[in-house]
Amino acid sequence: MAKIHKHLESSRNVVRYTYRLIHSEPAMSTVAELLAKKEQSLLSIEPTATVMEAANLMNKHRIGALLVVDRRGESLSGIFTERDILQRIVGEKKDPETVAVGQVMTTEVACCKPDITVEAARLIFRDKRVRHLPVVDDQGKPIGVVSIGDVNAWAMDNQQAEIHYLQEYLYGSRTRGSGGYA
Repeated sequence: MAKIHKHLESSRNVVRYTYRLIHSEPAMSTVAELLAKKEQSLLSIEPTATVMEAANLMNKHRIGALLVVDRRGESLSGIFTERDILQRIVGEKKDPETVAVGQVMTTEVACCKPDITVEAARLIFRDKRVRHLPVVDDQGKPIGVVSIGDVNAWAMDNQQAEIHYLQEYLYGSRTRGSGGYA
């Protein structure tokens, strides 16, 4: 009978802990924190550059989008993505050597501020059906880009940390290599 009571008490503790975990107000990560972890600087191109120049730059840096900005880099004109290449160049059989980025870029650009939460950015990705989200300051100047891949990596890291904390809570500090349950 003592084992049953101990098991029930342990189950109640897990429920209490899980409730606190779900209903607490954790410190939410912001887009600024995601940008700080990225190694790559902001890559952009002018609207007068050719699609071929843009594609070569994207391939060189292994990225899927470029911000299209004015000469000073202070004003966002649009975004040029792999999707633009497929739909507006390949799909329409245009010559990437002669077409300017400004002619085929996406001009309706969903943007965010650096202080929004990563979860809020996730909703923008979902609702706007985009894969790249320019981050702009209060004056609208581009300061970075986060991708859906950045957000997915953040979510995976958070899930792994949560699993680790739950395992520690349930099984103590024992880990796989030490004969524990985890």
